[in-house]
Amino acid sequence: MSGQAFEPKNMIFRQLGNTGLRVPVFSYGGWLTVGYDQKGDIVKELMQTAFDAGINMFDSAEAYASGESEVEMGRVIKELNWNRSDIIVTTKIFFGVGRKERHNTRGLSRKHIVEGLNDSLKRLQLDYVDIVFAHRPDPTVPMEETVRAFNYLIDNGKAFYWGTSEWSAMQIQQAHEIARRLNMVGPAAEQPHYSMFHRERFENEYEPLWRYENYGSTIWSPLDSGLLTGKYNNGIPEGSRYHSNLNGAMDENVKHLTSPEGKAKIEKVKELTALAEKLGGSMTSLALAWTLHHKGVSTCILGATKPEQITENVKALDIYPKLTPDVLAEIEKILDNKPTPTATFGRRADDGQLS
Repeated sequence: MSGQAFEPKNMIFRQLGNTGLRVPVFSYGGWLTVGYDQKGDIVKELMQTAFDAGINMFDSAEAYASGESEVEMGRVIKELNWNRSDIIVTTKIFFGVGRKERHNTRGLSRKHIVEGLNDSLKRLQLDYVDIVFAHRPDPTVPMEETVRAFNYLIDNGKAFYWGTSEWSAMQIQQAHEIARRLNMVGPAAEQPHYSMFHRERFENEYEPLWRYENYGSTIWSPLDSGLLTGKYNNGIPEGSRYHSNLNGAMDENVKHLTSPEGKAKIEKVKELTALAEKLGGSMTSLALAWTLHHKGVSTCILGATKPEQITENVKALDIYPKLTPDVLAEIEKILDNKPTPTATFGRRADDGQLS
């Protein structure tokens, strides 16, 4: 596959954790976007807009739109004829595709990991993905089986790296320890929720992973499904994600919006919006740029449903260098939600290893 060359523009690239893979700080994802209401030409427009903005990383999952997200992304990649070495494609395995069974059609058994990715590759029309994530932990499967299965995919050229999504820090550490014992490849990155309003796990529980393991991350919902754009400051506008509420995915968010805690968040968004405007940007660009300041963030997944949203999102690169220590302190004062550090696991004094 070869075609139009990739031009990174002013995009910033980072190493994905402790690997040699260089990823853009913004990537484009298909959760609640591609394969749902966004099908056909609009998907091509969205992905081309991202590509033109310097975003060459695209994230999906077998479960997104019951496989249709992968189908749509795969079709566009083929139609746009991008050079395969210029793009990074990721997917996730765990939930299966539109099935209710809880046996071998989902989970992290060797059977589903291998068969699941084979099916994903067919939908994507690709020979391999760059990263395959375990979409959730599976306590019903021995960790060693899961580690061996992902290494099988790597050894057979189906993926270059594997990662985790919404795993606990201890589960991730267990996978690393097993991989070291077996002389295998451990997970390279976690895909967690991280935003101004969702900080506890990322900044607290995962802190030893960023600090000692140099673990990477591909964060999702950095705008909290639009709450941090300011669009919900005066209710739920028609056409918004809360309004469309695909398959009830936003039920809890909508309910939270009218709660005392939700109303308090809206007031914070209004204060942050004023600060963003002083910096010459929007609330959206401020919220996105803020996530990039954490050392654990490798790439921030954008979930835009319109091309112009992608164009707006990447303007965060202009705000990012303006987030000086004083500005960050002002943001912290408005948010007033910095997690209190707790020790989840740490180094042993005698050998320097995580325990």
